Amino acid sequence: MADDFDIIDNNESGNEEGPGGKEYCSMCRRPESKAGKLMNFGNGMYLCQDCMQKNLDAMKNMKFDFNEIMNHIPPNLNMSELFTRMQSPNRQAEKEKKKEAKPKLEWSSVPAPHMLKAKLDEYVIGQDHAKKVISVGVYNHYKRILAGDNVLNDGSEVEIQKSNMLMIGPTGCGKTYMVQTIAKLLDVPLAITDATSLTEAGYIGDDVESVLSKLLAAADNDVERAKQGIIFIDEIDKLAKKAEVNHRDVSGEAVQQGLLKLLEGSEVEVPVGASSKNALVPLETIDTRNILFICGGAFPELEKIIKNRLTKQSSIGFGSELKDRFDNDKNILQKVTTEDLRNFGMIPEFLGRLPIVFAMSGLDEDMLVKILYEPRNAIIKQYQKLLELDEVKLSFENDALRAIAAQAIKKEMGARALRAILEEYMLDIMYEIPKDDNIGEVIITKEYIEGTGGPRILMRGQTKTPMITG
Repeated sequence: MADDFDIIDNNESGNEEGPGGKEYCSMCRRPESKAGKLMNFGNGMYLCQDCMQKNLDAMKNMKFDFNEIMNHIPPNLNMSELFTRMQSPNRQAEKEKKKEAKPKLEWSSVPAPHMLKAKLDEYVIGQDHAKKVISVGVYNHYKRILAGDNVLNDGSEVEIQKSNMLMIGPTGCGKTYMVQTIAKLLDVPLAITDATSLTEAGYIGDDVESVLSKLLAAADNDVERAKQGIIFIDEIDKLAKKAEVNHRDVSGEAVQQGLLKLLEGSEVEVPVGASSKNALVPLETIDTRNILFICGGAFPELEKIIKNRLTKQSSIGFGSELKDRFDNDKNILQKVTTEDLRNFGMIPEFLGRLPIVFAMSGLDEDMLVKILYEPRNAIIKQYQKLLELDEVKLSFENDALRAIAAQAIKKEMGARALRAILEEYMLDIMYEIPKDDNIGEVIITKEYIEGTGGPRILMRGQTKTPMITG
């Protein structure tokens, strides 16, 4: 190794020096007096022998041909270029193929709002107001960044600002699924992150810039394509200010403040191919002004805040408001205001960068029944596809679907409960069906769901009464 790199001697130091005139390792930051002899890579880059060995071990695990790389390294090559050259030709070829397969989004390929909503109707049941809001918001966002300078900057000096969104809805109502569907329809990179893992810079956890690293990875490290992407920050309600705390709130209000510059638009350096910045990882600068941020959360107890605001009037005399007037209102979240969110614990600066606020309604029994079999990727259709591979038909009685939906409502988990329930009842069927090749159809009955009977099994060629849906 001494032939390939310059070893720094205490008496013959290079021109590039660290703080105080002493060289220090660019990775572990130890001075030469503690780390031992340092290797000079040029451009002010030094590595101790311990860190160099760690990097060599990592290269070996990643199947790098280190000798071949070192034979072709030109002088004065910085570490960012060295890291790029160390990637194998196969990985480079795979990245080029991905870039060719996924071109940047163009304005002509963005559907109109009514077309976006029609596509969402194929995947998401109900939530008409939410689908209309998100369709218009996404359409206007990509109109702003893709329509061209001649359309938006026509000399009128009108600069269109981007409109980030805040989705409010109970768990299991389809917030994440709707954003995933929108990104899939537009074929844009999507990064989904959980706000509960974010902390203030300098503390254990993920910095707010880590959401951009996930977006860059979803775009196959294509910066230009990442700038057209969507970032969905889930569980945003967990960032609410904590009341009556005697310690620094590093995962609440501090994270809201850290997200302000990302939501509004700023240039951020993001590591490529890694989640944290270090000496061997190249950095890319991403401008967040054209990235659409969508935040979502269940906001528990927000209904009580809304009810208290709506029933402020006296409960005695003419024009009084009954305290229980809104107790049975299923659409109470539709009446949310910025004042309610501030009382919940969201800071005004954060809410000001989320101008589009809309709520999704909870799922009733009729909606849960439709979710079972109507969407393109319905749960029942998935099970039917699995049994088709065994040449067996799967059917559900209408009463059985109602019984499944009733159980899901009791679990209070939204649409997520449907799969959990079906997994439980389909376990024995999926296990027993492959044993007998004579089985032609399985009918799930209400009695089987309620535990008072079993499924109806029909052999091949056997007829049945026409009472099945799904």
